Amino acid sequence: MNAHRRLCYWKLKNRELQLGNRTLIAGVLNVTPDSFSDAGRHLDPDRAFARAIEMEEQGADIIDIGAESTRPGSKPIEAAEELRRLVPVLKRLKNSLGIPISVDTYKAEVAEKALEHGAEIINDPSGLTLDPQLARTVANHGAGLILNHMRGRPETWAKQPPLPDVMNTIVRDLDATAHRARGAGVERGRIVVDPGIGFGKRKEQNSEILARLDQLAKLDLPIFVGVSRKSFLAQKTPLETLYATAAAVTASILGGAHIVRVHDVVEMRAAAAMADEILRGVARVEPEEEEEKKPKAPPPREQRAGGPLQRPRPKVGPPG
Repeated sequence: MNAHRRLCYWKLKNRELQLGNRTLIAGVLNVTPDSFSDAGRHLDPDRAFARAIEMEEQGADIIDIGAESTRPGSKPIEAAEELRRLVPVLKRLKNSLGIPISVDTYKAEVAEKALEHGAEIINDPSGLTLDPQLARTVANHGAGLILNHMRGRPETWAKQPPLPDVMNTIVRDLDATAHRARGAGVERGRIVVDPGIGFGKRKEQNSEILARLDQLAKLDLPIFVGVSRKSFLAQKTPLETLYATAAAVTASILGGAHIVRVHDVVEMRAAAAMADEILRGVARVEPEEEEEKKPKAPPPREQRAGGPLQRPRPKVGPPG
């Protein structure tokens, strides 16, 4: 458990977000026809607009929009098709939200248009592995950048063996990715890292990543985690999967996540609030425990048994 979550400010295109005091909620808005979670429900710009407004009212701190599916086995699409889905939604939302918009894309061309149409954050699912020019685009606009750890491509994930030493590999790779982003001109205060739950990792390794998430803190960068409705959490019914997601979100926060990406804003906001309260409780208890571990000062000399200033026993007078 990471009781000392790093407090910082995340610089975006038009504002700064405080991170670490409480967990921020990024509400997922998929504008794709083949999303694993909502099957094209928000492909229509009017429906997407209504859902974004609803999530803000429910307490989302960020709206994260994706116009290309990254579910296991999905095929890549051209930038033109991604923009055809994305731009009408961004136009509808411009100046309508009080919270920032993040766009989930790995293409510099799409990021450029998204930032021109009001997005303030680019969430790169590939961690700069598919289009290195993306970082330069983000730097030119002074936007926020989420670097997600991805292994391979969605169409190859099912064929890949388990990742050796999964957490150390993720930490090392994200450190190198952040370094590349800095080299392209992205300020350190604009970078957030994501361990990439489900992005080329086997089912059992996703649980291990959550268990060891606090190791990401050594990068000294804010942590973003997306576990919502991932396949490793799937249960027999949607309600049971919701409960499993709440458990994973809670584990993420106790492991040090500053931001969690979720589909169910109301329910996960409640889980996040409870996890934040637990973190505050741990932070309060730990200093007391440290005090107990400190060597105690010796008692005053007059209280030491046998000492030269030991208090005399009361005199007992003669019977009488």
